[in-house]
Amino acid sequence: MIVRVLLFASLCVMSRGLDNGLALTPPMGWVSWERYRCNIDCENDPDNCISEQLYMTMADLLVSEGYKDKGYEYVNIDDCWMEKQRDANGSLVADRQRFPHGIKWLADYVHSKGLKLGIYEDFGTFTCGGYPGSKFYLQEDAETFASWGVDMLKLDGCYSGIDDMEYGYPAMSFFLNQTGRPMLYSCSWPAYVVFYGKIPDYKKIASYCNIWRNYADIQDSWDSVRGIIEFYGNDTGNFSLVAGPGNYNDPDMIIVGDYGLSYDQQRVQMAMWAIMSAPLLMSIDLRNVKPEAKALLQNDYLIRVNQDSHGTQGKRIMKNGAMEVWTKNLGFDDKGMAFAFLNLNDGGAPFEVRMPLYQLGLNEAEGYNMTEGFTGKFIGVLKPHDIINASVDPSGVWMGIAYFDC
Repeated sequence: MIVRVLLFASLCVMSRGLDNGLALTPPMGWVSWERYRCNIDCENDPDNCISEQLYMTMADLLVSEGYKDKGYEYVNIDDCWMEKQRDANGSLVADRQRFPHGIKWLADYVHSKGLKLGIYEDFGTFTCGGYPGSKFYLQEDAETFASWGVDMLKLDGCYSGIDDMEYGYPAMSFFLNQTGRPMLYSCSWPAYVVFYGKIPDYKKIASYCNIWRNYADIQDSWDSVRGIIEFYGNDTGNFSLVAGPGNYNDPDMIIVGDYGLSYDQQRVQMAMWAIMSAPLLMSIDLRNVKPEAKALLQNDYLIRVNQDSHGTQGKRIMKNGAMEVWTKNLGFDDKGMAFAFLNLNDGGAPFEVRMPLYQLGLNEAEGYNMTEGFTGKFIGVLKPHDIINASVDPSGVWMGIAYFDC
């Protein structure tokens, strides 16, 4: 209760809302968590532990392997980067063995590559990994991150209560703004509200956060990806409606290129994250990416759908057992659309889809230029009553892009 009173008192003197001009399209980059978790054993596993060397290596590869040129610009540190105690002044300190040069030096290195550095903290008394949290230190930590040259903050919610989050996450938004340094603000706030069986106030969250997690952490498995897609398809609380430039729902990291997904399932994740206007934050070992996974991660057509300037979040418009239809309005004066036929069956034969364009909401009598979503191959000029034919593999997807050009 004392924490709530103190935070409420602080908020009474704050201007409301996020004001950083960031995330006008979904952010793209790389983050360590899903692939590297809290591996701090640099003595026995120096190439894969949470250290400045890991982030420097990934920054180098974002550039040399062409990811930066496609829009992947953030290199995001996740949990377990700190010393277990703050210093004598109450400031956070990077682990002195694993980050011998400190975060400011690492940020300068990342910036020298034309990239941006993200960092992780927690609103609670501890991070999920047991390191110092930001509760009671929100302003101190915001100022520290700004002084280091940090470009993005992910604020988790372990070791705190959802009642306190209602005040704490907006407070950190205010303190980040006050630093004068634009830092993209990623909130885990709604994920904890959902965990406790409640519906988040998404309009309020969008007024303070650039992106926000609202479901469980992704795991390296098809079950995990499918579960996230179903949560977003259900759209409980209509969270899709608050997505747009500056504010995006975050279904969590891209695991294309890890271990758990077949090629068809990797196609599903990339297509659905594009349709959902999701942040594209890879959590993979960029040193060892198979060519077919890299081609998906760098697919120009999928990235173009994801980065559409209108920022509309796609929605599921039809569900028939394991077969689903999703649509996303694109620019083109609101007369363009990306759409996906999604087959969530794990086995059996491909699902044959026959659907007239008008059932997708494409009703311009003059017709639409239709292309295949992964290759950009021109299909033809189709009118509302013309039929789209698609064969969709089990745990697979067929994607199309239609645009009206009178």
